[in-house]
Amino acid sequence: MKKLGLFLSALAFTSFGLTAQTADEVINEYHEVTGGAKNWAKIKGVQMDAKVNQGGMEIPVTVIQMADGSEIISINLQGQEIVQSAYDGESLWSTNFQTMKPEKADEEALKNKKKEDGDFPDALLNYKEKGYKAEFVGKETIEGTECYKVKFTKKPQIVDGQEVDNIEYYFFDTENYILIAVESEITSGPAKGSIAQVRFSDYQEVDGLYFPFSISQGVKGQGAQPLEITAITVNPDVSERNFSFPEEVTSEE
Repeated sequence: MKKLGLFLSALAFTSFGLTAQTADEVINEYHEVTGGAKNWAKIKGVQMDAKVNQGGMEIPVTVIQMADGSEIISINLQGQEIVQSAYDGESLWSTNFQTMKPEKADEEALKNKKKEDGDFPDALLNYKEKGYKAEFVGKETIEGTECYKVKFTKKPQIVDGQEVDNIEYYFFDTENYILIAVESEITSGPAKGSIAQVRFSDYQEVDGLYFPFSISQGVKGQGAQPLEITAITVNPDVSERNFSFPEEVTSEE
């Protein structure tokens, strides 16, 4: 694996010049310096093996995302696999921590998930074909790093039966166009009205594409939970049954 460094600075300098004036220029440059939009569009899936520290305990995490929208996020807790979220295009489910049995999400959560079926490998790729909008809104500094800020409007989400705006703000390092943060307003739950922030760093090369190997997520200004990625596999060999609700798999057998 190669670290992303001076190579990006040089490429960004030569591609669009010193300044980006539109959202498309920023997004296109981001895809270019991380491997090229055509190469991103070719991949069929990604598996990320990672670890998170919870209360002094190191917990293995596996994230698998496929081009058809299927995905699974699972942790291994003391030898037992617990599914935090899984989706096969028809069912959205997780492991109930109290009963330790698989449990389907409600209809509203499933409808919102289905709206994101085309977001692999990221929502920015070919975003206009998905009905999304992007707007360049200027510059902003994120923890000392000057960034281009892009307002990104996706399909509305449903919250308590009502449609609400689904807007994210993307922050790209002005020096090399790398994505370093995504922010969005939390629309439900105890943290409603707060700003969720995801941070990306330590980009490394895997099969010609550059991925962040450090991701942290939390409420802006209140700390974040870091996720350290240990390995990434492009186009993993994964069965469709990995994503299916267990009862459905049993009935097929």
